[in-house]
Amino acid sequence: MNDNFHKISIEQLETISSGDHEFMKELIEIFLEQVPEYTSNMKKFFTEGNLKSLAKEAHTAKSSVLIFGMNSTGTSLKMIQLQAEDNKLDELRSLITKVDSEMKNAAGQLEEILTTL
Repeated sequence: MNDNFHKISIEQLETISSGDHEFMKELIEIFLEQVPEYTSNMKKFFTEGNLKSLAKEAHTAKSSVLIFGMNSTGTSLKMIQLQAEDNKLDELRSLITKVDSEMKNAAGQLEEILTTL
């Protein structure tokens, strides 16, 4: 696992779901479905130079990661959004790579949590 990645916050998830394990499962399953789509779309939009769509995708993904207490990833997604909106390409590729790695690590953790619910 990436040493810079912080574990997801199960406490955050429990708070949002009011401890309802079925709702927690739903949230996790939705996230697990969305992660590959978010990362694939961000990479595609960057490669195509479609910065408007990249900004929108990063904004949408940010909402999802914050549900799981992934504040650092949320900050990186906000940076992707803002840089794409401002047509600043310098750091976008590395930020997208970082977010991709963090979201994949989170997906692995969430798959483990899902088996315990």
